[in-house]
Amino acid sequence: MNSCNLSSLQLENRPSNYKYTDEELMASFQSGNEKAYIELVNRYKDRLFNFAFQYIGDFDRSEDIVQDTMLKVYTKKYYYKEIAKFSTWIYTIAKNLANSEYRKIKRRKTSSFSQLSDNKEMPYLKSSDLDIDLKYEIESDIKEINKAIENLPEHFRSVIILRDIQEESYEDISLIMDLPIGTVKSRINRARLQLRSELINLKKKGE
Repeated sequence: MNSCNLSSLQLENRPSNYKYTDEELMASFQSGNEKAYIELVNRYKDRLFNFAFQYIGDFDRSEDIVQDTMLKVYTKKYYYKEIAKFSTWIYTIAKNLANSEYRKIKRRKTSSFSQLSDNKEMPYLKSSDLDIDLKYEIESDIKEINKAIENLPEHFRSVIILRDIQEESYEDISLIMDLPIGTVKSRINRARLQLRSELINLKKKGE
């Protein structure tokens, strides 16, 4: 069972030297530039898949959520106004779709993590502001981490994925979740405590 150095984990490459911002690309797409849309898809498809998978734990459904999100971006492009960050807008779309899919899965009582295979890598929690105890716990088996995330209540799971996996700011999470920043911070702290407890319990069961 391999462990990973948390500081070396990379969810994805996020170049800081893009020629155009997301907002500039969206404005160009709204003006009829299809290439700008393709660039946005390329920037966000992996990030959205990681978000969706951590939320519902199903590869095929996560891919569907990404496709549906990108379709909504395409068909509802004029709904976007540059007063908001593009990332906040697209994550809000993906979050709503993931919520709907998760409720369907929950109603069907399916075990989402039965689909995990050993040869598929999943993103780890990697936020720089995680406390040292939780960082230590995160160096455990990847299936335990994902199972622990799955066991979190929905309102905790969404904020910890956005903050500690997607590394969104508190302000952006507040907009995506439509919650006050104070509530976001409180939920993240409580989610981390419960996640640590879940990881400890899973380790004890495995001993």
